[in-house]
Amino acid sequence: MRILLLLLLLVPVAAFSQHFRKVVPKRGDVISTLLVRHGLNPRYYEREFVALNKPLLGPRNSLRAGKSYRLPPRKTAAQLAARKPAAAKAVAARAEKVKAVKGRSGSTAVLFGKYGRPSASDQALGGAVFYLMSGHGGPDPGAVGQYGNAKLAEDEYAYDVTIRLARVLMEHGATVHMIVQDPDDGIRDEGVLKMDADELTYPNLTIPLGHVARLRQYTNAINRLHGRYGRKTYQRMITIHVDSRSAGLNTDVFFYHHERSAVGLRLAKNIHQVFRRRYARYQPNRPYVGTVTPRTSLYVVRNSYAPTVFIELGNIRNSKDQRRFVLAQNRQALANWICEGVINDYQRKTLEGQ
Repeated sequence: MRILLLLLLLVPVAAFSQHFRKVVPKRGDVISTLLVRHGLNPRYYEREFVALNKPLLGPRNSLRAGKSYRLPPRKTAAQLAARKPAAAKAVAARAEKVKAVKGRSGSTAVLFGKYGRPSASDQALGGAVFYLMSGHGGPDPGAVGQYGNAKLAEDEYAYDVTIRLARVLMEHGATVHMIVQDPDDGIRDEGVLKMDADELTYPNLTIPLGHVARLRQYTNAINRLHGRYGRKTYQRMITIHVDSRSAGLNTDVFFYHHERSAVGLRLAKNIHQVFRRRYARYQPNRPYVGTVTPRTSLYVVRNSYAPTVFIELGNIRNSKDQRRFVLAQNRQALANWICEGVINDYQRKTLEGQ
């Protein structure tokens, strides 16, 4: 009896000795962004996270401010494959996509989908070189907003606006390098853009899960390309994101630049001025409150050789902003307005230098 009692006492200790890391979400976090920040792919860990923390979650599995949540323990590759038999097929399919774009990804022609590669209608940007980077991608969807029964992912909407911007810049004679590239999603006109994780970093690199590793990979790609062009070449980097804030906060497009980059500041101001004029024309009863501010703490802003503007398009969690994002013509308008500001900046370069 004594031995049996001892065994009964030991079993619960062994069964429940597993340690869970506890983390507190940041403002605007959803489960996917919280997991990515801590090195866990939402595709494999989100369901387990919900099961572990269900009593602490809000409506639609939202995170509550100030609450401490348990992270699922990290699994080995073999464990992940065992839990998800389709994972091996997904990895194989991704490898095939990498092969399909290998050798072609330096050209934006394969990226526009049904719209195809544009021909230049003028040379308003002739001689200018742009590095365009949409936020997040690959295993990291970025911020995710709930839109009815669907989810809107930051990386998909940022990418759609970015590839539209690439095309319109090329129509004015610019040379464009897309730093984040999706081998099978060109410009899309659907409202809800399907989430995937097959984006690559130029020229054909698999995007890492780690946040700093991903940003370093992006920036290294930009800086290697930057060295191909002469010092007097007009080179600019534009990175496009969608913000995540309180669902009740409707935000306007706003801009960041390096605090010591007069050229980056000038570009940001020129684009910002276009948005002010366009808002005044199309929404006269609603003042535009987008801002231009320095933000040197942002990795790509701090480390890119090309002067950089970091653009936030709005709040992916806000219903009013969501209605803007799901309309293809609005995404195209954003691209057009950014391009207009870029042209204004390029035309001023002869007056104020590079």
